[in-house]
Amino acid sequence: MTPEIILISFFVYTSLIFIISRFTVRKANNESYFLGNRNSPWYVVAYGMIGASLSGVTFMSVPGLVKAEQFSYMMLVFGYLVGYAVIAFVLLPLYYKMNLTSIYTYLEKRFGMSSYKTGSFFFILSRLVGSSFRMFLVVNVLQMFVFDAWGIPLGVTVALFMSLILLYTFKGGIKTIVWTDTLQTTFMITAVVITIFIVSDALNMGFVDLFSAARAEGFTRMLITDVNDPRFFLKQFFAGMFITIVMTGLDQDMMQKNLSCRNLRDAQKNVLTFGAILIPVNLMFLFLGAVLWLYADAHGISLVQTSDELFPTLALQYLGLAAGLTFFFGLVSAAYSSADGTLTALTTTFCIDFLGLKRRPDMTEDRIRMIRYRVHIGFAILVMLIIMGYGAINNEALISKLFTIAGYTYGPLLGLYFFGLYTKWQVKDRWVPLVAVLSPAISYLLSINSERLLWGYKFGFEILIVNGLFTFIGLLLLAKRR
Repeated sequence: MTPEIILISFFVYTSLIFIISRFTVRKANNESYFLGNRNSPWYVVAYGMIGASLSGVTFMSVPGLVKAEQFSYMMLVFGYLVGYAVIAFVLLPLYYKMNLTSIYTYLEKRFGMSSYKTGSFFFILSRLVGSSFRMFLVVNVLQMFVFDAWGIPLGVTVALFMSLILLYTFKGGIKTIVWTDTLQTTFMITAVVITIFIVSDALNMGFVDLFSAARAEGFTRMLITDVNDPRFFLKQFFAGMFITIVMTGLDQDMMQKNLSCRNLRDAQKNVLTFGAILIPVNLMFLFLGAVLWLYADAHGISLVQTSDELFPTLALQYLGLAAGLTFFFGLVSAAYSSADGTLTALTTTFCIDFLGLKRRPDMTEDRIRMIRYRVHIGFAILVMLIIMGYGAINNEALISKLFTIAGYTYGPLLGLYFFGLYTKWQVKDRWVPLVAVLSPAISYLLSINSERLLWGYKFGFEILIVNGLFTFIGLLLLAKRR
């Protein structure tokens, strides 16, 4: 694929996004931006959230991990189902009953202002670091395969990417994103299916033969029974459950789409349907990974650095124009889907939780809109600077470490909500930020020293549960009877 073809494809796809955006911003107001006027069809939200949950990291990393980790990732996905049930029957009824726009408002009602600001701050920090990293991966592919050939620096590429996202989310917000996510989900799933067909044809093997070959290579193994392995199936299952509760149920970006549904019942149908659909979708990604590894081994193709290179390398350099375009559209879809929701959620959280725009009687509709515009632009610039910072670091190990650390900031949210929902105690609110800082720090130190301290035990995703437990214990120490 030439840089010119890739660039033309990028602008064609972006044009489709802008066409959808144009129809959704008609008569849009602040309520459209924050909650889509609570008028989103639940089935549209459910379908679109697939693309939102499958970021560029998932799009490139999950297929690449199959050789080292087989299909053990599916145990994490099965845990998701239990997590979505908790969201549907515990968290969503709470959010709808309290008529929330920002879900962190619950922490103010339950504990006080310090807890409220702490929850919002940790979400903003997590999203800025994590989502910027996901966007960097995609922008970096654009840079390597398109703009480097023309001598255009990374900063210009990042500015172009963020400007386009800013333009189509600027007015419509969540109302626009609910509908653009459907397009992005379609392109991502289509990319997986078409690539499997292309590789099947290249290897001259049917789907049954491909599955048999993948099974013979050991790729389809799901259950890891070694308790000290980070992929031990029970660790994966319970980690998947709590990851879903925290990174969907306690995440403003994901919940803002759910809260745009017409009523609680629709929101519950959305979450449960979305959770069920994720099982076959993730199986497709894993099967794609097995198929790509079979192709790479059959042709003696070795990757230069990491398994993340598997999908882009084969699609853009070995499988022909159709596969290259398919991969590119899927990757850009994943990037847009992650970035647009992040910008809207960050803007909503800051406007509602820190500026208190819905609390102030002096705020007119026009004034709220102007402030919202400025905050939206401000976060777009901040995300752009962080992405450029990743490019300046140019150290994959360090960048991955930053991304991992960002994941630790969800632990305090888990502890805060669990304590609030399942105890009747109040806490000394002013000390909550200290607990929220110490818990992930202690969890991280425990994780990197666990083999020495815990007889060879290595933490995987379940460190999130430990992180939430430390927060819960800290809150117990601050507790006082109502």
